[in-house]
Amino acid sequence: MDVAANLHKTLVAWLGSADLRAPRSSGETGDGPVAQAAISADYQRIVLLADQPQQDVQRYVNWLGCRTKAVVAVIPVSLTSPTAFAEIYETASTALSRVTRDDPDRELVIHLSPGTPMMAAVWIILAKTKFPATLIESSIRHGVKIASIPLDMTAELLPDLLRPADRRLEQQSSLPVAVDPAFSTIIRSSEIMERLLARAARCAVRSVPVLIEGETGTGKELLARAIHAASPRASRDFVTINCGALPKDLVEATLFGHERGAFTGAVAARPGAFEHADGGTIFLDEIGELPLDAQVKLLRVLQEGEVQRIGAERPRRVDVRVLAATNRALASEAAAGRFRDDLFYRLAVAVLDLPAIRERGDDLALLIDRLLERINSDSASQPGYASKRLAPAARRRLLNHDWPGNVRELNNTLLRASIWSDSEVLNLQDIEDALLQRASSGLAGQQFRPAKGASLPDHLATLARAALETALETAGGNRTEAARLVGLPSRQTFDNWLSRYVRPPIGSGDAVGTRHA
Repeated sequence: MDVAANLHKTLVAWLGSADLRAPRSSGETGDGPVAQAAISADYQRIVLLADQPQQDVQRYVNWLGCRTKAVVAVIPVSLTSPTAFAEIYETASTALSRVTRDDPDRELVIHLSPGTPMMAAVWIILAKTKFPATLIESSIRHGVKIASIPLDMTAELLPDLLRPADRRLEQQSSLPVAVDPAFSTIIRSSEIMERLLARAARCAVRSVPVLIEGETGTGKELLARAIHAASPRASRDFVTINCGALPKDLVEATLFGHERGAFTGAVAARPGAFEHADGGTIFLDEIGELPLDAQVKLLRVLQEGEVQRIGAERPRRVDVRVLAATNRALASEAAAGRFRDDLFYRLAVAVLDLPAIRERGDDLALLIDRLLERINSDSASQPGYASKRLAPAARRRLLNHDWPGNVRELNNTLLRASIWSDSEVLNLQDIEDALLQRASSGLAGQQFRPAKGASLPDHLATLARAALETALETAGGNRTEAARLVGLPSRQTFDNWLSRYVRPPIGSGDAVGTRHA
């Protein structure tokens, strides 16, 4: 290889197994690809990407340093597999970005021989697109030579392959969500979730209000807790209020507190949720359920930073960060007059729209595995429990389901299947038995057949009971959302149906859970 001396020549390569064997071979099998290239030209720097034990790598670097005047630098990397193309691409691209940033005047030479064919393919792509470089290869028989690449693979030929990976690299290098442990509780791998969490991470460090919208079961409270944990208020209280479960006549007292004697039963003064959250964060779940008169007082808290207890003469200053969540489109609710415009715009400083499972691409497969791992871990200490895994047919059934209840429904389905099955392998029937039956399929499977002794009212009651209980479980006990799922106009109407077909009338403040008749 005829290469003129160049003080700014940098060699970049993966450190391969043949290289690590070279110090112990006594020359019997050659010096290995990296050393062979290092002594063939006058390099100023040699940069090695190494995914091997540190002790082995350091031994090799010491040995190589005796054979070249170049400064040898090692970039430790971690790959799940030496053939994981996406990981290799991102790792190699990041390394080349560092090399070119540190020494912009260098001549870059990339060695194709060390490592796997996947690694060599990535080097070719990067050298022909983002990082112009000379490509070399080596062998014991032919020595070191310029690698002849028959196809000039320009960026125009590879946009679909390169640009998404470049975007992910830019996100990971600039956003705190990639390293902030506060968001590690949120299972994800899809781009849509990474973008969402990137925005959430930016919101977290500011004390602005955040409105989280999304279907039931998407994990709105989990995201709110992560935002609080990543904020400067993390050491202070995180107070959760379910606005949909508050009795109408106790909403203001619960949120803002009351003085002694302010109303019948107020035998002592009590601070409200905002005072409890002073210095920290309050999470107002299902804020779309808040009565309009309470919305006026909430607006004052956001505008003035003070609350006034019922029966109090003067307001109290509070420093509270407000996070709110709803399964409704709050802008549409405001346009229809069911939510105050001014409060909506106060809350919607930062709006995060949590996607449903069906919009999250490959996240579903990851969620299935992680949730089942969590169930196995939580159940390990229970007598007689055997750790569960999924049969291929069972996994396909889960992947093909529509999951209207999103992550909550998925978790509950896996939990039911793990409870009901004695086997270590959950099969297709286990999953079918654990899936909630929709009201529509119930109607199709339970046709009424007129006959002596048949009762149409009893049959309709059975269908109604099944539909109401399924809706409640899917909605996680949220009666407003359950009403929407079965097409009833309001929570009050849903409560009326519950009291008629499922159970006695319930108190207005109950957080209803599923109860099978």
